[in-house]
Amino acid sequence: MRKYWELMKSQIKLDSAYSIWYWSGIVATMLRVFVIYSFWNAVYDHRVEVSNMPLNMMLTYVILAAMLSNYSAGVGYELANQVRDGNVAIELMRPYDLMHKLVALDLGMKITNSIRNTLPILILAFLFLGISLPHTWLMGLLSILSAIIGIFLGAQLDMIIGILAFWVFYIWGLRVLRNAVFLFFSGALLPISMFPEWLQTVSEFLPFQSIVYVPVAIYTGQIIGNDVYTSILLQLAWLVVVYTIIRLLWSFALRKVTIFGG
Repeated sequence: MRKYWELMKSQIKLDSAYSIWYWSGIVATMLRVFVIYSFWNAVYDHRVEVSNMPLNMMLTYVILAAMLSNYSAGVGYELANQVRDGNVAIELMRPYDLMHKLVALDLGMKITNSIRNTLPILILAFLFLGISLPHTWLMGLLSILSAIIGIFLGAQLDMIIGILAFWVFYIWGLRVLRNAVFLFFSGALLPISMFPEWLQTVSEFLPFQSIVYVPVAIYTGQIIGNDVYTSILLQLAWLVVVYTIIRLLWSFALRKVTIFGG
């Protein structure tokens, strides 16, 4: 476990060394938040509520969802590149589990991003854009727990795309499809509670809403009572299922790798 901790710390140091990444990322995120804020203010012009959601709740939801969706991706693209150029063979000979190494590096990048990008923008949003605090401190803590589970789940789903590179040489189309499905069914664009009932039912059988919608809905009070705990348990169940699928795919994928003729 210590070696993965060191890998994570090395990624944090690497990300901290390139300030241009920080400034470009924070500017892009601020512009995105400003566009979201302006759009929903225009939608609510002369309206008190939309789908039983007041403007304050909607702004809180969409801004937090936009922030959280930045953490939905993982290192699947990095894995796919290593498969395509053959470097995966070298990585497999090193004294660590490649999948765990990639997860550690991904966590390092996300920790850096949360400290240098997300946290300052959230503070500005609380001060100037009027997004609200959770109803209770317990719901706030549970939404953070739910968000952490969602981040791990999103990273694992992204890893599946990377593993598919063992069979599909170019995964660009798969990533485009994955991004489109994610944006729609995760609730990153708008709350799933605003979907038609039949589409809400479909989304309940998919893991995507556990990445963004569930943690943000807990925060905003759209999920309350015992449903909060049920939703978190469902997130954990999806995480276990997706991780199991990844390990199975990985075991099959390794059979396609030839190292030194063996």
